[in-house]
Order: sequence, then C-alpha cells, then structure tokens
Amino acid sequence: MAMDAGEIERLIKEAFPDAKVTIEDLAGDGDHYAAHVISEAFKGKSRVQQHQMVYKALQGRMGNQLHALALQTGIPA
Repeated sequence: MAMDAGEIERLIKEAFPDAKVTIEDLAGDGDHYAAHVISEAFKGKSRVQQHQMVYKALQGRMGNQLHALALQTGIPA
C-alpha cells in the first residue's frame, strides 16, 4: 500500500514541530519519495543520527507503506 506525501509530512511535523519539510514524489507511484527536513532538533547530531530521528518519526512505515525515501536533513541557517 502506497503512502501519501501529506502523511509523511504530518508524521515528521508531529515529531519535529519546528521543521520545514519538503516532500517530492520521485516516481509518481506513492512509493519513492525525496524529503528535505530542516529542524533545530538536529543540532549537534551527525547526519546518520538525523536520518535515524526522521525514520523513527515515520513510526515503522519505512520499508512497509514507504518503499524508498531519499532523505536530506539539516539545521536552519
């Protein structure tokens, strides 16, 4: 079952209320997305830790409803 871009954004914003989130459906199939997430919560965290935080926010949907996610994370400039 495919996942809606709005649902991905909602889950991320629930975990990181200050986040600026951009979601792009890469293949038009609801299974392959790119996400760009900027949040103060990532301050002091490695890129791997930042990505793990986003995956946790997706509540186990990664690999199930969400097949692929090209993820870029960072802190506000």
